[in-house]
Amino acid sequence: MPSLEELLQTPLSELTERFIERCQPVPHGLLAALEADGRQGARTLARRIRARQEKNRSEGQRLRHLLRYEVELWTQGMERVAGVDEAGMAPLAGPVVAAAAILPKNYRLKGLDDSKKILDEEKREELAVAIKRDAVAWAVGVAEVEEIDRINIYHAGLLAMRRAVQALTLAPEYALVDARTIPECPCPQKGIVHGDALSMSIAAASIIAKTTRDRMMAELDAQYPGYGLASHKGYPTPQHFQAIKEKGVLPIHRRSFGPVREALGLVPLQEELFPPPPPPPPRP
Repeated sequence: MPSLEELLQTPLSELTERFIERCQPVPHGLLAALEADGRQGARTLARRIRARQEKNRSEGQRLRHLLRYEVELWTQGMERVAGVDEAGMAPLAGPVVAAAAILPKNYRLKGLDDSKKILDEEKREELAVAIKRDAVAWAVGVAEVEEIDRINIYHAGLLAMRRAVQALTLAPEYALVDARTIPECPCPQKGIVHGDALSMSIAAASIIAKTTRDRMMAELDAQYPGYGLASHKGYPTPQHFQAIKEKGVLPIHRRSFGPVREALGLVPLQEELFPPPPPPPPRP
């Protein structure tokens, strides 16, 4: 590493490339020297470095907070903690996909968050690649359209979750689940409301589930062109409704969902929201 004097004689463009773009460690004393420098560009660079350092501190605090459920279990001696989440409950077409992920102890991955908060598909894919590379174990479970229509979407989501946990190559000692209780789960579990935003393991599972399902829908788009499946992923968008109206219902559409049943001219499936009224008393 060059001395402080040599760095101060280095062109500011090179310092920017080194400490902002490549995020190299900033030598002790450099920031103070840049802030005291008479050049406006040097003081601007110092502000940018400090802003980056503050952003990194905030991200570190966020990631530590995301691990609070895992840390509690790790301190109890349970090292294989699986996060479990699903993707694809609301779409009109395609399977529901769940994932389970066991992360290394004290794992950190910059930018890891609930998949719904990461709108950039390329960023989600990058995170998925890193999670799969780093995870102690990960697996995916799927419930197909026929199962969704037979047992309903809620139970199909639970089925996909159970399949994901059972598919792990290492048996988990505990499962953190996004707002659910998995029937016949092979290990103890805890359901956490909004868990994909509160637990790093669940967030990791949400990324894997989302990216896996998105790829499935892209493959189905190639099989069934003209419906826009690769763009809307089967969700009930105006484009999707229009395609169903113009082209008809596909085998991958969920026939237990109201808009699909309506397009097929079937009677809507309605849940009993209230019990039936009691029979009238017998006439005297």
